[in-house]
Amino acid sequence: MSPAGSPGTRGARPPAAVDRPRLLAWEVLRAVDERGSYANLLLPSLLAGSGLPARDRGFVTELAYGALRAQGTLDGLLDTATSRPVHDIDPPLRDALRLGAYQLLRTRVPARAAVASTVDLVRATSGERPVRFANAVLRRVATRIAETGGDLATLLGAPRFETDPIGHLAVVTTHPRWIVEVVAEALGDDLDETRAALVADDTRPAVHLVARPGRSDQNRLLAEAAEEGLDAAAGPYSPYAVRLDGGDPARLPAVASGAAAVQDEGSQLVALALARTPTVGRDRGLTVDLCAGPGGKAALLAGLLTDRSGGGPGFSSQPAAPAGLAAPGSGATLLALEPRATRAGLVARSLAGEPRAWVVRADGRAAPLPAGSADRVLVDVPCTGLGALRRRPEARWRRIPGDLAALVPLQSALLVAALDLVRPGGVVAYATCSPHPAETVEVVRQVTGQRVDVSVLDARLGLPEVDGLGSGPFVQLWPHRHGTDAMFVALLRRNPD
Repeated sequence: MSPAGSPGTRGARPPAAVDRPRLLAWEVLRAVDERGSYANLLLPSLLAGSGLPARDRGFVTELAYGALRAQGTLDGLLDTATSRPVHDIDPPLRDALRLGAYQLLRTRVPARAAVASTVDLVRATSGERPVRFANAVLRRVATRIAETGGDLATLLGAPRFETDPIGHLAVVTTHPRWIVEVVAEALGDDLDETRAALVADDTRPAVHLVARPGRSDQNRLLAEAAEEGLDAAAGPYSPYAVRLDGGDPARLPAVASGAAAVQDEGSQLVALALARTPTVGRDRGLTVDLCAGPGGKAALLAGLLTDRSGGGPGFSSQPAAPAGLAAPGSGATLLALEPRATRAGLVARSLAGEPRAWVVRADGRAAPLPAGSADRVLVDVPCTGLGALRRRPEARWRRIPGDLAALVPLQSALLVAALDLVRPGGVVAYATCSPHPAETVEVVRQVTGQRVDVSVLDARLGLPEVDGLGSGPFVQLWPHRHGTDAMFVALLRRNPD
């Protein structure tokens, strides 16, 4: 991805100077395309070492995330302005054109500047040969946008909402059609709410922080944010959540020390729902996170396990008091399982400083534990990730419906393993970061329908402060309703002996 000295540029004039924000955004797009990188993991590290001022860092973020989210739409727009299919264009040039088209379509950058800056980027990254082509294509795009007022339905020939609402929404909200169908199904075919959910996927999310129980608290995080001049507010649902409207959370001392971390409030609510749901009978002191990577939920569970400060719900059990799973010194333990070495390392870092937490590299389908040995099990299964599209901008174009063929059997097997691992009277939380019914309610109903030793609990009772949860018994969070990722959680109990 060296921007200069590309093959075929000998004898041409020297590469143009290209501004660094656009070059960094292009590098993110190339890394996603070439190496399958995740933009939400790559971009922060690039920005941290860039030395760019805050305004330019914001522009990089808007360009990279925006172009990745709108990739399908941008390709469709470019297809109307070039005689060859976009997917036949050399990938480095294609990514530059996507950035140019995004500036023309979605930003306030003047058309002349958007075209000129993109041409400079093409010259610097692909050489002189494609410059005339890029200039001509982007000028045509700019003309079409000006003529239509940037209306996507007109630009791309979207079907009328009245005749094909799913197709219309797919175009105007820049989602693949199959994802629109999934969201509509999950929302009971309410098309107005479907539109709102899809629009929320393109809305910049706030940064959510979690105060690790016993090590920090919500008030401390708010005070630190105020000292750093960051715009912060208490999370509306989790007693450990703080939401930042921009800014670098690493500036907060609690985050720097590990007493707090970045974690979506929806993920916090999954852990809280499990912790608050009573077990029946005598607890044995073991909670298991069956699919722990990268470790955020495990760390919150570990903190809740030992939190005796009275500031949070602790773990609830019957007949023990709900303030804690067990008294300090009793040996209550969290065991986090993760099969992949890299992710197991992330879990270990998340659990650093938690004296009752352990990490073991193991597949959750074959946990190295006796059956019926755990009081609680969290099984946050691998999934399509459709609930986090606003944070993972490339995911909507990377996932395909065929992914479910491998994921659903894995999800079912992990839920079966969790139910076998929990003791009679114990509780299992099944969670996904997806609203896809095939990964959520259908998995739970298929597994529980084959077992007479399991009861489905009303998960809403574990989250009484959260509104908009529908008729239950499952909980489905939504960005447009709750400002969280679209997390799903079902609570199940092994029937007592």
